[in-house]
Amino acid sequence: MIKNYLKTAWRNLWRNKIFTAINIIGLALGTGVSLVIILFVIYEKSFDDFHTKNIYRLNEVQKQEGLTAPQKVPISMFPMGPTMKQEFPEIVNFTRVRVSKRYQATYGEKRLALPQAFFVDTAFLEMFDFKLLKGDRKNVLRQPQSAVITESTAGKLFGKDDPIGKTIMHYEGDTASFVVTGVVQDLPENSHMQFDILVSFAADYKLRMMNNWGGNGWVTYFELLPGTSIKALENKFPGYLKKYLTENDNWKNYELFLLPLRDIHAKTDDIVLDVVNYRKFDEKYTNIFFVIALVVLIIAGINFMNLSTARSAERAREVGIRKTAGARRFQLGLQFITESVLLSLLALVIAVGGVELFLSRINQLIDRDLSLQLYHWNTILILLSGALAVGILSGLYPALYLSSFAPVKVLKGSVQTGRNKPVLRNALVVIQFASAVFLIVSTIFAVRQLKYMQERDPGFSREQVLTIPLNGVTYKKYDVIKQELLANSSITGVSGAQDMLGGHLDQSGVGFTAPGAPVRVLSATRLIVDHDYLDLYKIPLVAGTDFSAEPAQRGREYIVNETLARELLKELPHATMNDLLGSRFGFDSLGRIVGVARDFNFNSLHHKIETLFLFNQKDFGFSTLSVKLDGSQARSVLPFIESVWTKHCPDQPFEYQFLDDYFSGLYRSDKQVSAVIGILATLAIIISCLGLFGLASYAAERRKKEIGIRRVLGASVQRVAALLSAGFLKYVLAAILVACPLAWLSIRKWLEGYAYRIELGWWVFVLAGSLAVGIALITIGLQVVRAATANPVKSLRNE
Repeated sequence: MIKNYLKTAWRNLWRNKIFTAINIIGLALGTGVSLVIILFVIYEKSFDDFHTKNIYRLNEVQKQEGLTAPQKVPISMFPMGPTMKQEFPEIVNFTRVRVSKRYQATYGEKRLALPQAFFVDTAFLEMFDFKLLKGDRKNVLRQPQSAVITESTAGKLFGKDDPIGKTIMHYEGDTASFVVTGVVQDLPENSHMQFDILVSFAADYKLRMMNNWGGNGWVTYFELLPGTSIKALENKFPGYLKKYLTENDNWKNYELFLLPLRDIHAKTDDIVLDVVNYRKFDEKYTNIFFVIALVVLIIAGINFMNLSTARSAERAREVGIRKTAGARRFQLGLQFITESVLLSLLALVIAVGGVELFLSRINQLIDRDLSLQLYHWNTILILLSGALAVGILSGLYPALYLSSFAPVKVLKGSVQTGRNKPVLRNALVVIQFASAVFLIVSTIFAVRQLKYMQERDPGFSREQVLTIPLNGVTYKKYDVIKQELLANSSITGVSGAQDMLGGHLDQSGVGFTAPGAPVRVLSATRLIVDHDYLDLYKIPLVAGTDFSAEPAQRGREYIVNETLARELLKELPHATMNDLLGSRFGFDSLGRIVGVARDFNFNSLHHKIETLFLFNQKDFGFSTLSVKLDGSQARSVLPFIESVWTKHCPDQPFEYQFLDDYFSGLYRSDKQVSAVIGILATLAIIISCLGLFGLASYAAERRKKEIGIRRVLGASVQRVAALLSAGFLKYVLAAILVACPLAWLSIRKWLEGYAYRIELGWWVFVLAGSLAVGIALITIGLQVVRAATANPVKSLRNE
């Protein structure tokens, strides 16, 4: 019986090639999109799922005076780990992480700049389940200055030799040595931690930092007892802060909260300074992608439902004959569902092939490493189950509808098939195009917002600025490198800073004394720079003067941005920014404000401009060398810069990055979201148009006698075409009316996540609606014109 169902289903599908092609293409596109999005969702949800212990990260809410608003950060104070373990029995273990980027490591003649080194406590590998290939998990980090390296690092430094027991040297501002005690397998992509070497804290460092209750620069993780009530534990934190942060009631400036390890990757969009969070991606976008993929698949299923019921006139006589011959309604319904399932399986084969073909390009677009593991039985079972579910759900309504025809009425021709259920079919068309219009609007706004962020003036010049990282060794050559570079006419400026714009800028507490007022202690972002930094980046002053080049003025001159200036003037209502000039400010009584800089976005446009002060103190050391190039000769001068670097730092690698490329990378997630939504919108439109094309074809076929009569009675081709088009366009217009308000509400909510955003222009909705109408007209145009220009004699010859 099943063989007969399959054979009959195949014959029906082969006989109606247009119907079959439209549905297979639509379902294949919908299934392919769903497959890719499901792979993406699985990848995103899998972050840190290989760790087995009950691990949470400690986070702070900083509320110091001077901040524009309280901010959540993932960093904490060094003493918090051990003191909180001592205070709270719920905490089983802890480890702290201090990140050092581009960490220099030397063994013999080999010298590497490791992308990330983690300085950690001894319990790190006891808490986290990274696979240890060599060494004892409980003891590898037990001794100070022990090092555990990854497989890749071991291969680069030691080749095929056993690294255990060998000593790695570190030469920068200081000299240190580490004994290799273990090797871990290269870290999986779905880990929010990515490191090349683990180094246990030195004993003297731990002892010295245990009194550091002011600095926040460590990421602290806790292993908690199973079943611990997080809310009850967090309720104890205020008392803990009050006990340990007693100086100047500093406890009032902080709140503490815990975040599950599995939530760090995707639920930390509101947390800044997230230095340990690889490929951080907001969970809401993952959910949006999943919903849109589901919508695209539903649109494909709607096509099948609509075209199946629209073809009811062709199937009605078949149903009547089968029922007369003794077929039951259940058997007929099963026959129609078999056709639907067969279509779905054919679409699945095409979809899987397409995904395999384009997956590498998709991975490049979304910066992921997705893979479709077809050789696993569970994958095959899931794919087949999904195809069966799609086939059954898509075919259920047509099966119920077609199998319900009464044989007597059908064979007498008294049933107007295809018109009994117009309301649902028309509603489905509206849903299809409403979804497409919604996605068109979303795509336009996403692209415009991304373009706005990339093109908006950040308040400083970042074009043709080359940044070169410095360390404790190369910084000592800063002056001589700077002078040689400036001798080249293609280089218009060279300066240094302790941090790079757009990167992690530290915050510091500073004192401010207004004339006749007590000292205020505020917290603000700190940027230590050379005296010509503002000139290189073209950051204008709104009051005062630039830094002096005189060495005697280093450490005494401060420039604040407008946001910090307004904060300083908050309690001086009649004062102006010029009145701040000469005021005491900084880390000691010698510091003075010499200028006020116009606000500039030193972070991405996701965040508002925070309070900031710039400090001219070259002696503190710089980590970034900025080189401003003549735009016409930017690339040609690179060999010269490298030669100067190699001359003075022969043992250090020459690495550089253009600052505008770095800032472009800050919007990587936004680019991915825009691209993915755009692709999904395009596919939704294509699938909707396929369905509309099919419906137009069957409508023209069903009404060909009516069209013939109208043409015989004198109706023009334009009149007939307008009549046929109007029947579809009214549903497209209804879809626009449904989609636009929903899109307006959704986009407005989405834009609230950006500190700087575009306006909700009405013209975007008009454009999206016009595109939908235009696409619909093009889709049905061929069928409408063909029907309107057909010879009426041929359609009426049997009447």
